[in-house]
Amino acid sequence: MIPLSSASAISSGLTWSKIPGSRDYELKLNGEAVGTLRRPGWFSTSFLAETQAGNWTFRRGGCLGGGAQILDSLSHPIATLQSAWASGGTLTFADGQTFQLKCNGWWRPVWSVIGDTGATLLQVHTREKTVEVQAGSPVADSRLTLLILFTWYHVLRSEEDSSAAAVIAAT
Repeated sequence: MIPLSSASAISSGLTWSKIPGSRDYELKLNGEAVGTLRRPGWFSTSFLAETQAGNWTFRRGGCLGGGAQILDSLSHPIATLQSAWASGGTLTFADGQTFQLKCNGWWRPVWSVIGDTGATLLQVHTREKTVEVQAGSPVADSRLTLLILFTWYHVLRSEEDSSAAAVIAAT
């Protein structure tokens, strides 16, 4: 895996691709893997994220599983997502840094990560499976990559929850 380079150099070229024969995904920068998002088992609701900067576990948390947690490689919580009633929520890291996750659009949804200053740091275009990082991001590359992987996890989880609700409603 390659590290995520400076934000000014990666405003384009970041894409998601499904790993053939699995339910896992790779984040690529100009065709080279930057990170992976894997499900440890068929029925698992957790995901394992890996980059050159480290390994994390993303799992459901909070009341009725609406939120989520990021755990480090020693299974210590490093961030918690408090979900909003609509799409998105507030992601708070143990060091106090906070980010807003927000979804805009229905037909072609775009998920944004907004920093504590109100500036949009990145956008995940779900249908195109691309990531757009704003130039000059004040966030360290390792955290920026973690934010991208976590946002994609949240997108996948939201899609699965919507699918399950549709099946229940149809029965």
